[in-house]
Amino acid sequence: MQTHKPMSLIAMLSRAGSFTVGMALLAAACSSNAMAGCGSYDPSSHSLYSQNSAFAGTQETPADDQHAGGSHSIVGMWKLTFTATDGSGYSDFGYSQWHSDGTEFLNSGSRAPSTQNYCLGVWEQTGKSSYKLNHFALSYDAVSGDLNGKVRITENVSLGVGGDTYSGTFLIQVFDPTGTTEEVHFAGKISATRVTVDTSTP
Repeated sequence: MQTHKPMSLIAMLSRAGSFTVGMALLAAACSSNAMAGCGSYDPSSHSLYSQNSAFAGTQETPADDQHAGGSHSIVGMWKLTFTATDGSGYSDFGYSQWHSDGTEFLNSGSRAPSTQNYCLGVWEQTGKSSYKLNHFALSYDAVSGDLNGKVRITENVSLGVGGDTYSGTFLIQVFDPTGTTEEVHFAGKISATRVTVDTSTP
């Protein structure tokens, strides 16, 4: 079966409302057309993703990584990007909020709202400046509105020096609508910049 690379972010955004593209992807997949988490995923590209992709945690950053509040905390709002390192071409961008109660909220920029572009997670601190996130998402068909997949995103990240950036690794696992069968997974790097009340560019 012929494979296709996942669409770029620009292509994904420009074609998000296209019924023709959605139907073409569905026909090519001949299976679940779930998007990857809160990011774009071309279901016809299963062969591009290694089922044995390595997912390693990040190294902790230096000890003086304090943000403006003087504490070592990831709590706050972040502008972030996902970039695959497994050859899949996957990428995403958006905004994330890490809350003091250990919950997290992500708004994906590469997904159409009709497919679900908000998702939720929980986190814990694993070191002085390092954090682990366990995040779940639902994916829906833009045309029928049917649930077409469940997704797990895990991240291991560390605050940078100064506390206004973080970086690390992510693993995205795409499951069928029952959440019992993994259809594909891929991995890469994540980077983020803190959003403050003085941030002037989106």
